Amino acid sequence: MTDKDKPRGGNGQYFRTLSDAQRDAEAARLRARGLTYQQIADELGWTSRGDAHHAVQRALEATVKEAADEVRAIELDRLDTLYRAALAVLEAEHFTVSNGRVVSLDGSGPLPDTGPVLAAIDRLLKIQERRSKLLGLDAPTKQAISITPDRLAAIEAMAEELGEQ
Repeated sequence: MTDKDKPRGGNGQYFRTLSDAQRDAEAARLRARGLTYQQIADELGWTSRGDAHHAVQRALEATVKEAADEVRAIELDRLDTLYRAALAVLEAEHFTVSNGRVVSLDGSGPLPDTGPVLAAIDRLLKIQERRSKLLGLDAPTKQAISITPDRLAAIEAMAEELGEQ
């Protein structure tokens, strides 16, 4: 199939078909069996070993991406489970206990204990932070770099020395 015959998307660029993906996978299998790129190209009818190389690289990239997506989904599911457990702790009533007895003030009922609530909030925030990192939602932070005059002089001296060589 020539480039002219390949299917194109709405943007005019070529897109990969199922048969393209299957040929790429076959190229990767042949490479795993020890065939050279030229042998793979000959076997699958490509005009150059570069075509075979690109096909193997596409197959490897797709495989790695699929595996990473699967692991990411598993991790997100685990985080969801942890989040629900921490949320249950946050929403439950907690009372202060001392010497194995619930503490009450002047008969007005049990004294609430905010410790578990605050710990649950902290845990929920940590789970949200991990989720954001896993999904790449956090914006990169800018770093300010300052150089002392002594170090600047040393850097300039090294640059000058390298320029002389």
